[in-house]
Amino acid sequence: MKMLTVGPKDIYQFATVKEFTEAFELGPNDLVVSIGMIHDAFLKPYLNGANVLLVDKYGNQEPTDVMIDAIIQDAGQFDYDRIVAIGGGAVMDMSKIVAVAGGASIDDVIDNLPDFKRKVGLVLVPTTCGTGSEVTEIAAINRTRLGCKAGIAGPEMFADHAVLIPELLYGLPDHVFMTSSLDALVHSVESTLSPNSTPYTRLFGYEAMKMIVNGYKAIVAAGPTGSSERRAKRNELMNDFLIASDYAGISFDTGGCAAVHALSYQLGGKYHVPHGESNYAMFTGVLRNYMEIKSDGEIAKLNAVLADLLDCDVANVYDELEALINQLLPKKALHEYGVTREDLPEFTERVMTTQARLMRNNFVPLDAARVRKIFEELY
Repeated sequence: MKMLTVGPKDIYQFATVKEFTEAFELGPNDLVVSIGMIHDAFLKPYLNGANVLLVDKYGNQEPTDVMIDAIIQDAGQFDYDRIVAIGGGAVMDMSKIVAVAGGASIDDVIDNLPDFKRKVGLVLVPTTCGTGSEVTEIAAINRTRLGCKAGIAGPEMFADHAVLIPELLYGLPDHVFMTSSLDALVHSVESTLSPNSTPYTRLFGYEAMKMIVNGYKAIVAAGPTGSSERRAKRNELMNDFLIASDYAGISFDTGGCAAVHALSYQLGGKYHVPHGESNYAMFTGVLRNYMEIKSDGEIAKLNAVLADLLDCDVANVYDELEALINQLLPKKALHEYGVTREDLPEFTERVMTTQARLMRNNFVPLDAARVRKIFEELY
């Protein structure tokens, strides 16, 4: 049994972008992959002749096969020996594929990933605190030509170096901060409950949960919604959230994500709900159904840990967790996103037929009737 996947060779931390670019000697042999806003606000003075590819020119949605093929083609116009990706999960995931592809198409990479050997260096720098992509070998893409989302993974997609820079996250809009950090919270919970979890993954998973929940409590206590006090507290804790995201990424790279993600992909794919928010829409609904099937084992330990963090009775733990999160990002019913009752059987079918990779990681098996029940309860 695999106990833990070892990710990047190194994880670095710098207070500022300037310190990072100097330490890593950014220059003409690099291809910097980012988005326009990050480039203009943080990178422009420190590129030192590096080549630049801004992926928002290809679209602002989650990565698709069409986008990635266009980026692979355009990356071939540059001469570089290292890719430095500075962005959210989409930027990092696309950069992993570009680094491995060596000019081949995304479909070729997916179909023959074990045959690909990365020939350029890869440095991943997150600008959100959720995906943990900088420490995983996983990339998630929307295969529009096949009509499904897919995750691909292989050791060649691990970065050489992951770099944490809190400065890059200080200006995050509140909604982006919450959706990304919620993604990390779900990663930590799902990987801890996974049958693939190990003492090592649970060590990282539980610590991530503690850091995120305690961070949420501190932010709420700092002041009312939208206040300067709350924003100051969030920025003060940003380094903790970055590390928690890394811990959760290390945990789920081995433990895997499960039904929360599998169900959320349906909401995100059809109604373009941000990934972390769609996860939150499904989160406690899945956990409550796990509890109906099996209330002992790891889920009992998880509930006890969360109850201790929330200072509540274990019987009320999911209600109290939602009460805390709702002060930062109110939960919505599925119909509030535009979901119709006619969507629910389609969503169920797609979960069962296209998300086996995730559903095999469930705490307990969920059949189609149970998945439909969860969607109905959350509707």
